Amino acid sequence: MPSEPMIGARLLLKALVEQGVEDIFGYPGGAVLPIYDEIFKQNRIRHILVRQEGGAVHAAEGYARSTGKVGVVLVTSGPGATNAVTGLTDALMDSVPIVCLTGQVPTHLIGNDAFQEADTVGITRPCTKHNYLVKNVNNLARTIHEAFHVARSGRPGPVVVDLPKDVVLAMGQYVSAADAKPKSYRPQVKGDATSIEQAVELMRTAKRPLFYCGGGVVNSGPRASKLLTELVRTTGFPCTLTLMGLGTFPASDPQYLGMVGMHGLYESNNAMHDCDLMIAVGSRFDDRVTGKLTAFSPNSRKIHIDIDPSSINKNVRVDIGIVGDIANVLEDMLAVWKAKKTSTDRKALAPWWKQIETWRARKCLSYRHDSKIIMPQYALQRLYDLTKHRDDVYITTEVGQHQMWAAQFMRFDKPNHWLTSGGLGTMGYGLPSAMGVQVAHPDALVIDVAGEASILMNIQEMSTISQYGLPVKVFILNNEYMGMVRQWQELMHGGRYSQSYMSSLPDFVKLAESFHAVGLRATKPEELDDVIREMIACPKAVIADIRVDQKENCFPMIPSGAAHNEMLLGPADQAQKPTSEEGMVLV
Repeated sequence: MPSEPMIGARLLLKALVEQGVEDIFGYPGGAVLPIYDEIFKQNRIRHILVRQEGGAVHAAEGYARSTGKVGVVLVTSGPGATNAVTGLTDALMDSVPIVCLTGQVPTHLIGNDAFQEADTVGITRPCTKHNYLVKNVNNLARTIHEAFHVARSGRPGPVVVDLPKDVVLAMGQYVSAADAKPKSYRPQVKGDATSIEQAVELMRTAKRPLFYCGGGVVNSGPRASKLLTELVRTTGFPCTLTLMGLGTFPASDPQYLGMVGMHGLYESNNAMHDCDLMIAVGSRFDDRVTGKLTAFSPNSRKIHIDIDPSSINKNVRVDIGIVGDIANVLEDMLAVWKAKKTSTDRKALAPWWKQIETWRARKCLSYRHDSKIIMPQYALQRLYDLTKHRDDVYITTEVGQHQMWAAQFMRFDKPNHWLTSGGLGTMGYGLPSAMGVQVAHPDALVIDVAGEASILMNIQEMSTISQYGLPVKVFILNNEYMGMVRQWQELMHGGRYSQSYMSSLPDFVKLAESFHAVGLRATKPEELDDVIREMIACPKAVIADIRVDQKENCFPMIPSGAAHNEMLLGPADQAQKPTSEEGMVLV
């Protein structure tokens, strides 16, 4: 039986409630004022007022990635929508489920260069999984339900719903989620049984196998991480993780080799180069992982499991591609393994593990200690040591050297507790993302590991953090440089530090206080532990300014255009500078 007609803005909120939405991150403007008026009249959904729309999307990303839910954003037309583009692209690259509701000028003004008009659908088409322009109020609820389905299904991603002002003011009929099931988007979630059996057979005969796992395992949910852990332990194979996959296999497990890729561990990258079988699970063979493609794992057969069929054979040709939800495929692989009473060639695995232990013995994360200067690695070691006993720690990062050091020294035994910008490498991601995590987990310890340059990209969100009493901690590794830019300038451009020195930084302690937060500072190693403990114990938001060595570089490192077995392990290797700028990526 049809429901009573209601205004489009109310239809919208009813659809959001039915989708389980509890929090929205947004910023009002003329085109969305009818929606904000309806938000004022209800108490089912909480609105978090950010200070810039880009921060809203990053906050929704943090919320989504730490909970497994769809993050929701509400912004106005024109600049509201365009400010959200960076966050949407970030979410697309890192497969984060977001529904972004954008205001639009009335339908009769679209194309007339009206005030705060922008072609939001056209602008966001390349940076969303899908987008919609709602032209009829009776399609509004159905579109919202479909947007959530698209955002969370298959390979997750951001979806934009563009809402002209006259549509949200019009009267229309509500359509429930049960009556609005999409018919055209049905991602494949079960893997091909024959391919799974073939994969198990390859695993049975492998002599130098390696699991290479990524963010797709996180996206599949907690069950996928549990099944991955069971499969890795059952096979006895080594496991390495990408930057986005940290936590999907316990870092405390002896079969874990560490992160792989440009700043991955020596043992991980060498194992990737020398393996004879690579089982890629929810990873996409990103250029930051593969290095020089023509020299990538030259002697291995490859199995690739991913829910996104377009990722199979996109960057690297594989022997067996299995399309399906990670949890479902791993469950089926384990079932086949057990049903056939499969056992690995333990005799062949022994020398492989012996070789891996030889690489581990290089202790590639070693660094020089200084009694007078805080080394950035030491700062993160102490942060980890003083928080590792807690179950409720969430780490976000900005982008740069501090991000890579955090990935190396902060260790995670479960997924959804490490949040960083991987694919797009978005400076300014960490603070609003931490804000979103704290909204979702109000009693958790949420720490944004930051650089002094990157934190300034979205520092205005400290005002949001203050308004909502969010006890977010910001841990700044302050070297007074755009550290990764400076490192590349040292390695690739003869030490010509063009525009990478931050010569007019604010006093971060006073800046924190100006946002009604607590400011702390450590300049010597002996001050560090007390500052970290005070930061953790403080019931308010904190900015901790940790003054670290200015010239320390982040190692290990695979130079651009090099192979995994051509890593630089420290300053002594810098004589082996890259001879080509091909493929150079600034973090």
